[in-house]
This record gives sequence, C-alpha cells and structure tokens, in this order.
Amino acid sequence: MLIFAIDDEPKALRVLCRCIEEAEPGAVLRAFDTAVEALDAIRSGGLRPQVVFSDIEMPAISGLEFAVALKTASPDTKVVFVTAFSQYAMEAFRVRAHGYIMKPLTPEDVRTELDELPMAMKPQKNRLRVRCFGSFEVFWQEEPLKFKRRQTKELLAYLIDRMGVSCTSEELITVLWDDPGNLKDAKHAIRNLVSDLRETLKQIGMEEVLIRRGGHIAVREELLDCDYYRMLTGDMAAVNAFRGEYMSNYSWAELTAGTLHFRSMLRQADRSADA
Repeated sequence: MLIFAIDDEPKALRVLCRCIEEAEPGAVLRAFDTAVEALDAIRSGGLRPQVVFSDIEMPAISGLEFAVALKTASPDTKVVFVTAFSQYAMEAFRVRAHGYIMKPLTPEDVRTELDELPMAMKPQKNRLRVRCFGSFEVFWQEEPLKFKRRQTKELLAYLIDRMGVSCTSEELITVLWDDPGNLKDAKHAIRNLVSDLRETLKQIGMEEVLIRRGGHIAVREELLDCDYYRMLTGDMAAVNAFRGEYMSNYSWAELTAGTLHFRSMLRQADRSADA
C-alpha cells in the first residue's frame, strides 16, 4: 500500500508519519511538506497512493483544494484530513473526504481509517503496475522497477503494447533496431534481452508475466495493472489520465498513441453531443 502524508509543520509531519508507520508497518510511505509537491508526484511522477493523510491549513494549496484537484489527478485515491480545527468538518465532507481525524492523532486513529478503506482500494497483490501514458514506466510495490539494460525495458514496453499477442524474434528485431546488421547476431541479442527480462521479473517473483512458447514471447495481461489496458475497458480514471502521450520514449509507439488520441477525440465529441 502506498500512503502519502502531507503537513507543512515539520513536527506534525513527523508525528503523522510515525503514526502511519505504526498502524501499517508494511506500507510504502511518502512524506510531503506541501500539497503542491504531493500533486506533482501524482501528476508527473505517476504515483497512485491508495490513501493520503493531509493537513488542511497549508500554504499555496490547502488540504481542501488538494482534495478537489486529486479527483482529476487520481480519482481512486482516498483523502483523510488530519487537523486541529473542527470547523472544517462540514467542508471536508463536502469535498467527499474519506475521513477526518482530530489532532493529536494516534496510530489507532490511523488504523481505524485504513480499516474503513473500501475493498476496491485495498492494494492488489502480485500485479505489476504499468504506466504507459506519458513516458513508459513499471512499478513494483510502488517503486520503479530497475532494468539492467535500456533495451530490456523497451522489450517489455513493446510486449505490453502488443497486449498479449505473441511476438517472434524477427518482429522484435525490427522494432528494437533500425539496422539490425547480421540477423544471427541480432537473434542472439534478442535471446539475451529476453533472458535479462525474465531474470529481472524473477527477482521480484513475477516471472510468470512472460509467456514463452516455441520461439514466441508475450505477456499475461491479467498480471498487469496497466493504464492503457484500463482505458480500453472504459475505466474513467484511466480515460481521464490520458493526455495525448503514450510511451513517449519510444518512436514505434506513435501508432498506438494516434489511435488512442482518435478514440479520445471521439469520446469528447460524444460528450459534447450529449450536452
């Protein structure tokens, strides 16, 4: 579970983090002293916390303003306000905050709020989280997955783009190299990349993501939490997250990017017609 903690007062932030760590020892915790930084981590960094514990009275962006912005940036994230001022209670629930804790808080307060999370917000185990919108990135337990080779990561990106369709070595060669040179050497390089990818996934216990049969390779879609896949199923959070960029670090992804942009334009046209 990824949890954000936000408070502009250093001492209050330390107390909040300690309570979260005691209440949920296995959580990945990110602390911020401004809501602006937290929003940037979500919008630009691609992080999707299950829950945010936030102060309300903060400079630049208040906790209430943060909650409103969060509905667009990460609609599934829940907000729990932590404040010393009870007069904000009605306003907090107006912006559909998940919870409201009065300071001084305790680990028991945090645990109570976490226990009240809807089942849909419980972290999904044994799935890689994949971000295709913007630049391509893969996360394991909310940390970027590290690849030994740049092309190993690109190989996985292409397999994800193919959505479970089996790929041959020849196809992968044409995608990964503009001028593959000697075909025999290129096939050997592909085998090395596939082996490297399998070892990378094996280190986190996710080698089953890859399917290898008779010289063909593909991915198991059901083991991936992917914004691209969710958009295609009509998930509105993923639809709203698409801003016209798809795997922007790879030129071969431009075709899919164009298709998604066209789908997005059609959806906007349908909304305008309904309005």
